Amino acid sequence: MDETPSAQDEISEERSPARRRARGRNPRGQGERLRDEILSATLRLLNDLGDDEALSLRAVAREVGIAATSVYIHFEDRDALVYAALERCHRDLVRDLDQAETGAADPVARLRARLLFLGSWVGRHSGLYKVLHESTLNQRTHLAFKEDLTDRTTAAVQRCMDAGLAPADDAAAVSLDLRAAVHGTVSMRVNEPDLPWPPLEEQIDRFLTKLVGVRLPGGS
Repeated sequence: MDETPSAQDEISEERSPARRRARGRNPRGQGERLRDEILSATLRLLNDLGDDEALSLRAVAREVGIAATSVYIHFEDRDALVYAALERCHRDLVRDLDQAETGAADPVARLRARLLFLGSWVGRHSGLYKVLHESTLNQRTHLAFKEDLTDRTTAAVQRCMDAGLAPADDAAAVSLDLRAAVHGTVSMRVNEPDLPWPPLEEQIDRFLTKLVGVRLPGGS
């Protein structure tokens, strides 16, 4: 993909001189290491930019310390690079969500822990969240890897129902309502941060009570 220089090309110039120094050639057989470094650099820049179309392969190459042509060895174009970076980001997020619910007392507590972790993750990675869910790449490409998180949320809701902690219902439909509510509030918090937001925990608890039908400790 041919690219014209843009203002964002200068972003990585503001980073540490050590990162801008020319990168040495990888030893033979370590091409995968370079690919990982390119993905890591892409995720850093996407989080800064919050917009996949503002990303330049020149800026990615400069962030890693390689020639721009080296990026094309691993990725056909910008969309292919962004897709691969988001896929890795999503995989790591799913792993961390699974870890967040470890030690929770019951299925409701585990579902709540997952949602709270997602909210905190978005607060730390708002740019990546915008690219994952609001970028034009979503319109041009089916981000199939996102289905994994959808399935896991549905399974978490189903466990609440199976345990008798939520009314029996269509878990997929309830999960969709819950996801829409959670993604709506975290997206609005990113895009309209000056609104008088209540603590995220309070909203999550209301969603769980009203949409899933669970009873939380201390609730009515």
